[in-house]
Amino acid sequence: MVYVHGMVAAVPNANKDAFIALAQRMAPVFRKHGALDVADCWGDAVPDGEVTSFPMAVKCGPDETVAFSWITWPDKETAETGMQAAMEDPDMGEVEMPFDGKRLIFGSFQRIA
Repeated sequence: MVYVHGMVAAVPNANKDAFIALAQRMAPVFRKHGALDVADCWGDAVPDGEVTSFPMAVKCGPDETVAFSWITWPDKETAETGMQAAMEDPDMGEVEMPFDGKRLIFGSFQRIA
């Protein structure tokens, strides 16, 4: 069953190029270790909510944009071993996050449709 890792973060607008560069560097490494697809997205129409929303969830500031990313894997076992292998892969290099990791939302999901 397809397995998905998902992430939402508030990225400072000044760090957009650094976010894109990191995404472009990491995607091939995840694919090398079994990922079926890697998608990194920059918010375009992400409205504030009254009760909850992506911006509220990551405490997005006025000078930040919500980024939404996911990795699909063939199954949970491949996801677990592939993620660990990717993090240990020398091609990953030094990973310096261009956003506040304390406001990062990350989760793993079983795809149902």
